[in-house]
Amino acid sequence: MLRIGFGTDDLSRLRVAAGSDFMWEVVLSLHLLQNRHAALVFDPWRRQVREDLARAGLIRTTRALIEVNPCASYFPDFLTPGIGNPDPDTGLDAVLSTPRRRLRYELARLYPDRPMPSGARRLAEGGSEALHRLGRAVRAYHAVAVAPYRTVIDRAVDADLARRAESALAAGAEGLLGSYQPDLLSWRDGRLECGYPFDRGLELNGRPLTLIPSFFCVRRPVALTARELPPVLVYPLPRAPGCLAVAEPGGASGLHRLLGPTRARVLELLGRPMSTSGIAAALHLSPANASRHATVLREAGLVGSFRDGHRMLHRRTGLGEALLNGN
Repeated sequence: MLRIGFGTDDLSRLRVAAGSDFMWEVVLSLHLLQNRHAALVFDPWRRQVREDLARAGLIRTTRALIEVNPCASYFPDFLTPGIGNPDPDTGLDAVLSTPRRRLRYELARLYPDRPMPSGARRLAEGGSEALHRLGRAVRAYHAVAVAPYRTVIDRAVDADLARRAESALAAGAEGLLGSYQPDLLSWRDGRLECGYPFDRGLELNGRPLTLIPSFFCVRRPVALTARELPPVLVYPLPRAPGCLAVAEPGGASGLHRLLGPTRARVLELLGRPMSTSGIAAALHLSPANASRHATVLREAGLVGSFRDGHRMLHRRTGLGEALLNGN
């Protein structure tokens, strides 16, 4: 059981992330490839992703990622630095800027009683090439295992956030915490409790707690190991058996014929705002090609673009949503 203690003003600092987080979804989806949890929902996804990883020549790459991210009660915190940011560039920049001392410490905890595999050892040493190799591996894996399912993921996230917002507006932070199923999160006597692999207490002490919805989180919420890091609690979303079937190759074949496979995948990806470089990274395109596909979709009224600081962000329009859903 995990017990999170709230002080007098901690409820007022509670926040729910605006969406799922890029690195959390990568890490937790890798866990699902290593187990059989939630089989009715995820077995079709496991079969398809394993085939797609093999077809793309990414089996060794995925095994290398699993070496530093095993499905276990402990996995390194540095892999999940985000608090609800779907942008690949932001998530990976935070991972790749991890201090060398922290890399060594967290990876050493994975292998306390046996030699560290060579890839993990090179990463623990903090060499720039090993870090960049990790970044390339994460992008390649995400493009196959997560990005093609973005539409289904975003629908689940949006539906959950709408429920949380309604509860928060009606009854404040306590109403928000009370809106979760009791077997998932339980709020009582100033403490938030949830199932956990072992007994653990976490005091906020004035720090804001961020709740992060995750499509690939199953069974119970997940928290960071290190108590000194900003506290987060990643929680699983409701998912119906068969929900991922619509995202498998062939499910959008009509859309692929209409737009072409690459533009169809761009449209599927843009359920949430994403930069041109984010599109390029997720789909293994050059920035110029990603920009060109986004421009064509924008000119067709399927995608809207807007500037956020120095970045141009793109998102599906209502017309694009209707086309994607076959309406």
